[in-house]
Amino acid sequence: MPQTIEHLPNGLTLRQDDRFFKLGQDSVLLSAFARPRRNAKVLDLGCGTGALALLIYRPDLRITGLEIQEGAIDLFRQSIADNGVDMAALHGDLRQIRALLPHGSMDYVICNPPYFDRNAGKSAPSPEKRTARQDASCTVEDIAVASSFVLHTGGKAAFVFRPERLWTLLEALSRVRLVPKRLRFVHQNALASPSAVLVECRKGGSAEGLIVEPPLLVESEEYNRIYGK
Repeated sequence: MPQTIEHLPNGLTLRQDDRFFKLGQDSVLLSAFARPRRNAKVLDLGCGTGALALLIYRPDLRITGLEIQEGAIDLFRQSIADNGVDMAALHGDLRQIRALLPHGSMDYVICNPPYFDRNAGKSAPSPEKRTARQDASCTVEDIAVASSFVLHTGGKAAFVFRPERLWTLLEALSRVRLVPKRLRFVHQNALASPSAVLVECRKGGSAEGLIVEPPLLVESEEYNRIYGK
């Protein structure tokens, strides 16, 4: 399958091919929204070809990407080598997280999970894209459980999701002590309904203190800055 090279806003490059979902707006926006502390251990859960891990890269972070699809993780490993960055690319099923990573070993989790229920909407054209688009390989609950397992108490996780399924995500997070602390909706413009929602949560602690940030407008200077325009 012919490969293409995508140049990311932070100056790194990403290898892609047509078998897998390519770099999209949501990963770029999530990378700008997430706030891992200095020297944090970060897990990109279901990393695909590594777009989100590469976008969030800082030299002080210790980043691991976990992905079930061998072809996608191979592309991620090639991108790591291309960029000369220090990251780990781990092949495995997040539903088997207990056999893959130690409990409480991460400070921060980032995830762009499958948006759609396996029975909802138009099916993606290939098994690889169905894995990324629909929750046939893992559910929102599986992602919440895996995130909570690898995070220590006080650790944080950031997700991007569909606004109409926000309750599904929040309910799954609450079951595993992941408490929402920041929320931001993404709109095309001030008159449009939201097309995505960004959520950061903390493991453990009080349910008080949720910050709903001003909406992020695609037609704005801030959006252009995120994309390096």
